[in-house]
Amino acid sequence: MGSAMFSILLPIALALVMFGLGLTLTVGDFTRVLKYPKAAVIALVCQMILLPAGCVGLILLFGLDGVLAVGMMLLVASPGGTSANLFSHLAGGDVALNVTLTAINSVLAVFTLPLVVGLSMAEFLDGDASLGLQPAKFVQVFAIVLIPVVLGMAVRGRFTDWAERMREPVKIASAVVLVLVIAAAITQEFQTLLDNIGTLGPVALALSVLSLTIGYFVPRLFRVDRGQSIASAMEIGIHNATLAIAVAISVLGDETMAVPAGIYGVLMFFPAGIAAFLLSRSQERAPA
Repeated sequence: MGSAMFSILLPIALALVMFGLGLTLTVGDFTRVLKYPKAAVIALVCQMILLPAGCVGLILLFGLDGVLAVGMMLLVASPGGTSANLFSHLAGGDVALNVTLTAINSVLAVFTLPLVVGLSMAEFLDGDASLGLQPAKFVQVFAIVLIPVVLGMAVRGRFTDWAERMREPVKIASAVVLVLVIAAAITQEFQTLLDNIGTLGPVALALSVLSLTIGYFVPRLFRVDRGQSIASAMEIGIHNATLAIAVAISVLGDETMAVPAGIYGVLMFFPAGIAAFLLSRSQERAPA
């Protein structure tokens, strides 16, 4: 796939995924946060503050720098992935909280993602700090993240029965798009991947484990119940790699920056799957 064609098709692919997310959301998914504010606030603090700080630590620990370091920060600034709900369900989590966190995170990401990327560029790149903070970049992120979600919600509100029927096909389509986007991103920068796989692979796995650990144990520390803590773990532990790749290539115009998200998108399923298995088993033995 040519670079220009990929840059055109990628936002379309992401828009389809985000539209599919919108088809599963209602206004109630946003207001439900009032039902369990403690769990939601702690999960959001983990996502917005603790995780980026942890990712900086991993970047320094593994000696990443430049564009690849910014790519890692872009990944942690992305909201939860569409498969977080599935893993939460398998692990016995509160899937309703997952849906709420995804909804809120998708809105907050419009503001936090350009901010985190801008600060990362100031730290890890020379002279490009303003790139992530330009107003035009906010507009582009808004367009590819929120507009398709809002359209999906509008369609669901108008054609509820159709939206319900499309729920499973859309999930399958989103998974297929995720695989294709990751495969294309890795193919585009295959040499970069080969040159850095020894570092990026372990960093991606470490980030996945760190995300899941923070997402589960920090809420438990604050006495959030088990099901909500599992939901938090999966929401924070499974990032939207498709969004990170799309922002890197389509908004920031840097294909190398997409490589960390591409590798993470492949590797994250292993720690997430193991975590879901262990949590579901331990739940059987000792409910919250």
